[in-house]
Amino acid sequence: PLSLSLSFFLFSKNLRMVSMESSSKNDEQQNLPIFSKKNPNTAMTKKGVYVAISYMACAVLLVIFNKAALSSYSFPCANVITFFQMLSSTLILYVLRRWKVISFTVQDSHTVVARTTDLVPFKKVLHCTPVALSYLLYMLVSMESIRGINVPMYTTLRRTTVFFTMMAEYFLARKKYSSYVVTCVGIIILGAFVAGARDLSFDYYSYTVVLVSNITTAVYLACISSLGESSGLNSFGLMWCNGIICTPILLLWTAYSGDLEATMNFSYLYTTGFQAVIVLSCALAFLLNYSVFLNTTINSALTQTVCGNLKDLFTVGFGWLVFRGLPFDLLNIAGQCLSFLGSCLYAYCKLKGI
Repeated sequence: PLSLSLSFFLFSKNLRMVSMESSSKNDEQQNLPIFSKKNPNTAMTKKGVYVAISYMACAVLLVIFNKAALSSYSFPCANVITFFQMLSSTLILYVLRRWKVISFTVQDSHTVVARTTDLVPFKKVLHCTPVALSYLLYMLVSMESIRGINVPMYTTLRRTTVFFTMMAEYFLARKKYSSYVVTCVGIIILGAFVAGARDLSFDYYSYTVVLVSNITTAVYLACISSLGESSGLNSFGLMWCNGIICTPILLLWTAYSGDLEATMNFSYLYTTGFQAVIVLSCALAFLLNYSVFLNTTINSALTQTVCGNLKDLFTVGFGWLVFRGLPFDLLNIAGQCLSFLGSCLYAYCKLKGI
């Protein structure tokens, strides 16, 4: 599809930009983006803008493909999709590292990557355990949260993540934001409540799962922000640690719960359409996971969250056109626009360094 090709193009362009910028520095010569200490209130760079756009393109498409698998095909095992996504990401990283295309650590230069294919030391893997476990919880809850709720309302409720992210960053990293940023976040949350005030498909369980998903997302992003620099790993290195820690755990869980057996007996398992949806979902999950790491470290955890709100406008449009899950309601439209306005104001503050 054209939209998928666009996301791959943005991802490739982002890698080229980062590599060119990094190679121009003698003391930090690398072929990959690295973690750097940045003030969360500094202006967003051109590279940061490309990173944010890449994330939003991947995120919109991934929600649509996951929703198609879980709702359109009625696939009963969300955990299996998560397992496939994590396994495929880990295998891709392993192949790229063995082929010396990427590195896992910040210290690796072009010469180091050219002569070694060493993976992450065990001590660093243990250091990243909090990030990996928070990622596993985030993935499981997020996948389940999209099952019982329509796409427009899912994206609306997900906007409240900004509040939880600000709280998590404050307690874990002691980060503070200006009154302008806090006001923008308040507008986003107000719009979310307005949009959901008259949701005709209200479901207590689904709404609760989405809110729990928001909390796990905030904790995950805050862990990346606080532990990323101290780990000495770049974005690919953290993704690798997530995969080798979480994939075996998820495999045991899906086998114990009977999800693997249910998957083998799934009626659409061998149909071309369902297989295409799963393959595209796994590919986009890899690109999205990388862009989340990159956006969080180059910009900030809160910027990552607000980028998620900006892409919701397109997700809501796709949801109405493809799944038609939400009746037309003026109050909902007003809330959606209010949240989008808050996201745009935040983007302006970020670009201006306010």
